[in-house]
Amino acid sequence: MNRAQFLRIMGGLAAGVAVPGLLSACGGGSGDSNSLSLVGVADEKGPLDVLTKAYTDSGSGITFKTSYAPTDQVQTSLRAQLGGGNAPDVHALYPGSGSAMSTTDIAKAGLLADLSGQAWTSAIPENLKASFQHDGKVYLFSSGLTVIGTIYNKSVFAAAGVQIPKTWGELISVCEKLKAAGKVPLALGAQTQWVTQLITYALVASHVYRDTPDFDDQMLAGKATFAGSGWKESMALYMDLRDRGFFNDNPNGTTLEQSTAMVGTGQAAMAVQVAPLLPAFRDAATNKDDIDMFPFPSADTAERVYTWSAANVGVGVHAKSKNKDAALKFIEFLGKQENINTWCEVVAAIPLKRDASSKVDPALQSFLPLIDSGRVAPVGSRWPNAEVQPTHFTVIQDLLAKKITIDDGLKKMDEVYRKSS
Repeated sequence: MNRAQFLRIMGGLAAGVAVPGLLSACGGGSGDSNSLSLVGVADEKGPLDVLTKAYTDSGSGITFKTSYAPTDQVQTSLRAQLGGGNAPDVHALYPGSGSAMSTTDIAKAGLLADLSGQAWTSAIPENLKASFQHDGKVYLFSSGLTVIGTIYNKSVFAAAGVQIPKTWGELISVCEKLKAAGKVPLALGAQTQWVTQLITYALVASHVYRDTPDFDDQMLAGKATFAGSGWKESMALYMDLRDRGFFNDNPNGTTLEQSTAMVGTGQAAMAVQVAPLLPAFRDAATNKDDIDMFPFPSADTAERVYTWSAANVGVGVHAKSKNKDAALKFIEFLGKQENINTWCEVVAAIPLKRDASSKVDPALQSFLPLIDSGRVAPVGSRWPNAEVQPTHFTVIQDLLAKKITIDDGLKKMDEVYRKSS
């Protein structure tokens, strides 16, 4: 899968079915001052159906013409509409940079309305501002955050007599005991390409961004490289898990769905995954209550563990919308706390800001102290071109197959990173 498909997963829900012609039908704005056109990815249909109806019912005087499609279709069709000046009033938008519909890339082209003056923007975490902004201005509305962590089967842990590991050393010990008990410690479905990157991201959170929070800035300025950074140590730790036999046989021949079933049925104990896939693991489990999640213990001491987090797919306002004022008011409505909560409950995300009414999935509670204390790293949201992430996928698959060395893999990533976008 490509970067767009990974971002779709980060949006939180399974892709829906595209309805032919909907994207083109909604181009150019609604043309009606009392109506807004909205195009979203299929992942956003659940929350936006609820919230557009709520906005209409609130007495706003606004109705909506909505359509939803899979990410790949939105990325191509919507980008073409933006370039042609006939985009919808409100549309899907991805955090960071490096894709056809990412915030930075669309804002650079002058095609997004500035949201900086809206009250909800004050809740954007400092270390995630680059995902929402371009040149210091906010262009993306995203309701919440998702994380990468360790989804595990509690019954398998109990049967093996192991506890949740809090450090890297404890993780190695737990994996050894699970392996001795006849279980696959870590299910890895690397045939599904975007899955390959998750363990790397979970590791670089602690081994790169903890001590070098401006690593992305250094990379963009040409002052850092993958090969000369904690990325090398992170990949070495990743491959140490391979060499210890902690993954299932033939990860490159195992799909995401197969790895999910392995954990759900108790053949495997854990999988490093994104939080929006919790429902899929629960559906695969004999007992849904067996499935839980904890931060990946990527450091030698618990207090030095950082987690990976990113903004969910959100929406932006077309800068040339004929109904821009109305569209901006709708974004303000989305930014109200109760509406942020609603969106995140539907997609199993952590609200951008939380209050007493916010409901966070119990499996994600252990991530909140890390997020609230700033022990979180946004990874991969500022690639300078769309080739870096697919190269990362291929490098990991080749490393798992022992076809290349870590040095060679990082050299490839550095070469692609330096290409023009």
